Parts: sequence; C-alpha cells; structure tokens
Amino acid sequence: MRPRTEPSTALPEVVERDGPSTMLRAGRVVIVIPMQLKRRGNRKEIIIPDGAPLADDQQAASASVYKPLAIAVARAHRWKDLLAGGTYATMNDLAERLDLDRAYVRRLMNLTLLAPDLVEAILDGDEPSGLSLVSLAESIPMAWEEQRRGFGAA
Repeated sequence: MRPRTEPSTALPEVVERDGPSTMLRAGRVVIVIPMQLKRRGNRKEIIIPDGAPLADDQQAASASVYKPLAIAVARAHRWKDLLAGGTYATMNDLAERLDLDRAYVRRLMNLTLLAPDLVEAILDGDEPSGLSLVSLAESIPMAWEEQRRGFGAA
C-alpha cells in the first residue's frame, strides 16, 4: 500500500504555449483551453478567442452566424422597407402575398424595434447568450436600455 501524500500547496507551474496552456498540478498534467460556452436557442456552442488557430472545417462552422436569428432580423428589415416604400399597404397584404401567417409576420416585424447594437451583434453572431428567436418573439421592450438589460447585453 502506498503512503498517502497531501496535495501540494505550492502554485502550479504553468507552461504557456500558443492556444492551450499546460499546468502541472500535484503531479498531474492539466490542460487549460481558453473558450467560452454560449447558449444559442436550445443548444450550447463553444466560442474560442479571436486569433486562436482552427481547423478548416471549424473555421467554416465558427464563421457562420446563428442563422435563424440573423435571417429573421434581415427578413423583418426587408419587410419594413417594402411597407415603407409602398409596395404593400399593410402587414396583412404582405403576409398574404408571401403566403405566411399574419401573426408570424407581425412578430417578426417587432425585430425592427431592436437596439442597433443588438442587431449588429446578432448579424455578427455575437448576440448575448441565450438570446433566441423565441425569446425575442415573446416581447421586445420599446426602450433600448431595457432591451439591453432584458436580453443580457448591458
């Protein structure tokens, strides 16, 4: 039987490398990978720091924006332009022409009320964690500061 040893109270030795760092702690190797977990809808995504090396297939995946949310915002602004330009007189006309449910069109049109920095973050794929089309469809406060607080962007 081995004698029991107490864990070392000394600070771990850190060996810095490009990307992950390796620490030796109580005779064990611990690899620390800088990353952040972000909720997007019903799934979690790993976000790595800018400039970290990626494999080719990972670059394509990380470069893509959370498409449903970005598409919804872009669609809402396009529809707003069509209404403002007089192409369609009402949202009901627009919904009928696009063969979409009127309630869906109205919910998406609320996305045009988002604060500009939230829209930019959504289009860049940097929206606040947990922000989804479902959470935005429920209600969007009119004041931009309330939006930032409510959606976690403050």
